[in-house]
Amino acid sequence: MDLNLGKCCGSRSSKKESWRSVLLLAYQSLGVVYGDLSISPLYVFKSTFAEDIQHSETNEEIYGVMSFVFWTLTLVPLLKYVFIVLRADDNGEGGTFALYSLICRHVKVSLLPNRQVSDEALSTYKLEHPPEKKHDSCVKRYLEKHKWLHTALLLLVLLGTCMVIGDGLLTPAISVFSAVSGLELNMSKEHHQYAVIPITCFILVCLFSLQHFGTHRVGFVFAPIVLTWLLCISGIGLYNIIQWNPQIYKALSPTYMFMFLRKTRVSGWMSLGGILLCITGAEAMFADLGHFNYAAIQIAFTFLVYPALILAYMGQAAYLSRHHHSAHAIGFYVSVPKCLHWPVLAVAILASVVGSQAIISGTFSIINQSQSLGCFPRVKVIHTSDKMHGQIYIPEINWMLMILCIAVTIGFRDVKHLGNASGLAVMAVMLVTTCLTSLVIVLCWHKPPILALAFLLFFGSIELLYFSASLTKFREGAWLPILLSLFFMIIMFVWHYTTIKKYEFDLQNKVSLEWLLALGPSLGITRVPGIGLVFTDLTSGIPANFSRFVTNLPAFHRVLVFVCVKSVPVPFVPPAERYLVGRVGPVDHRSYRCIVRYGYRDVHQDVDSFETELVSKLADFIRYDWHKRTQQEDDAARSVQSNESSSESRLAVIGTVAYEIEDNLQPESVSIGFSTVESMEDVIEMAEAAPTIRRVRFAVPDDSYEDEGSSASAEAEAELRSELRDLLAAQEAGIAFILGHSHVKAKQGSSVMKRLAVNFGYNFLRRNCRGADVALKVPPVSLLEVGMVYVV
Repeated sequence: MDLNLGKCCGSRSSKKESWRSVLLLAYQSLGVVYGDLSISPLYVFKSTFAEDIQHSETNEEIYGVMSFVFWTLTLVPLLKYVFIVLRADDNGEGGTFALYSLICRHVKVSLLPNRQVSDEALSTYKLEHPPEKKHDSCVKRYLEKHKWLHTALLLLVLLGTCMVIGDGLLTPAISVFSAVSGLELNMSKEHHQYAVIPITCFILVCLFSLQHFGTHRVGFVFAPIVLTWLLCISGIGLYNIIQWNPQIYKALSPTYMFMFLRKTRVSGWMSLGGILLCITGAEAMFADLGHFNYAAIQIAFTFLVYPALILAYMGQAAYLSRHHHSAHAIGFYVSVPKCLHWPVLAVAILASVVGSQAIISGTFSIINQSQSLGCFPRVKVIHTSDKMHGQIYIPEINWMLMILCIAVTIGFRDVKHLGNASGLAVMAVMLVTTCLTSLVIVLCWHKPPILALAFLLFFGSIELLYFSASLTKFREGAWLPILLSLFFMIIMFVWHYTTIKKYEFDLQNKVSLEWLLALGPSLGITRVPGIGLVFTDLTSGIPANFSRFVTNLPAFHRVLVFVCVKSVPVPFVPPAERYLVGRVGPVDHRSYRCIVRYGYRDVHQDVDSFETELVSKLADFIRYDWHKRTQQEDDAARSVQSNESSSESRLAVIGTVAYEIEDNLQPESVSIGFSTVESMEDVIEMAEAAPTIRRVRFAVPDDSYEDEGSSASAEAEAELRSELRDLLAAQEAGIAFILGHSHVKAKQGSSVMKRLAVNFGYNFLRRNCRGADVALKVPPVSLLEVGMVYVV
């Protein structure tokens, strides 16, 4: 009886603890996720009533706009994102690339090079449902059959990515400018004109200058600022409702939307470009999902952000419904009581900075993801926090955004034009998310296609309505995100296209293993002390840059490692599964292959820890291979051993794990056990041709091998000692990094567009972005570059 009571109390305390952590995450999400969305009341009504429609005595316009704002907030952020899109996460990660990664794992539409069957064995490479023949839908077959759809899907993802980058440029400008515009109530028009722009530019310079410190250093003040702002606008809204028009709740009826459009007609439809600004920042709920969780974001929006925004908009509408001939233009600050004007102005400026910080950090994150998947030139990525994963800073992008943001602020000088530009970028991103989510519903969740079509038509029609209204403002600011997205899309597509072509060239010109094994003293080739790391994009075969290296310099290192650093369409690769190691040739050749796998949100290590860890993984693989050879009763081990001299051996995942691995995870599995186990290694043998996975458990021995000598032959023990001794001696002699220095040119007879893209576009980007040696932080004294000309 007591035991049951204890269990009951323990379960209650654990539930309390889990709810406490969820509520804490919900509180922290206010400063990261909802900064942009919460400051939209600053400029929605001002942008809507800028020029297209006028506020009349009948209040039909203000009631109609209020109805549009309410239903837009209810249908898009609440219904679409909180209850549907947030569930389409990729191992807890959200955003455009997360949806694309999820689709690529269920359907063969990925354009990433060097894909392997072994990638599907990653623990993070999980599918929503096990693949079954009954789920082999016609949509999946159609997508896999038509190759042009693969490119179209990538272009759709790149479009959404470029629009997010454009939003990262426009949101700080419109947010800070709208907040500072509150000074117009306390200044003359002449002074206001010359004060707002400099103050806005000064705040923007300070904002971008502080980015290198990282969000985590000032993050503790973000959530209280946004919480204070939300309580402030909801309190002011409630006061205005009670004070000016308690009947404003009638504006929530959807009939006012039809009355509004019937009265205003074309001008009313064009004004929707201002109304859609009420959902700017809603995409951040999905993009920042990886920093929090579904429950925290859902609770924060449903119970705090959504009610506060509705009260704020209703309060503004209530005030404006009783002040038809205001001395100032329609805006947020005219509805603020005079006694609260300066405190609200200060909080609004701080909140606009927080909202801008969130979108800038999101821009850094999505550019890093694009770079990881080979869709963006290499840029310097600085990780600003050792504890918070994903908080990064990209200097080149930061200063570029700052210059463009200041230029846009000075050039437009108007909330209306800034709103037109920002609205188009926001709706384009949401349309891309809607299209990708509809594919996830069919391909990943295995729901009926009619359900995905209903989702696409319902939410897509709403967003297309707003998108069309934004397009009508092309000459009034909407041209900017289109121009920016076109510019970035050209850069990303040219870089991705040429990268794929370079990989295909390497694949066609790789050298056979027999050529490598034939190199020896008889051909004048010498082996020099040290470890040679040959970096390549190939996962099998000998790269052409190594053959050119040996041709021009007839020598290579005593220990040779072909290293492939590749990206996998998953957000994270566990450290225990990152290194895939195998032999190249027989044991006495001392040649290995190491494939280092990263997810699109993983942190790449610096070169010092990479060198040390790589050598450690090679030593662990050598020990594992020795244990495998001693198990003569294992038929699979004998077959692998007999074939090693003629071909590359199977690869093995080498990584220390802190938990027990369940037996018989795969149909073909063996377990190698020892009586005393200090540290465990989880090893997965992969055959490249077929998805055969053998999960093996073995202990990593220490430097003393007395126990091994008792159970294995003296010859095998001597072989193990010799190979480990050679590896240690080579490490002490030094490590050299052999990288290809490439120049790409189009084939003769190529089209003019291809020649321009490859000969000029790609080579210009390659010369002016960071090279592979800088990205890998290779010491100049250890670098050996091999010139290569790629004809694609």
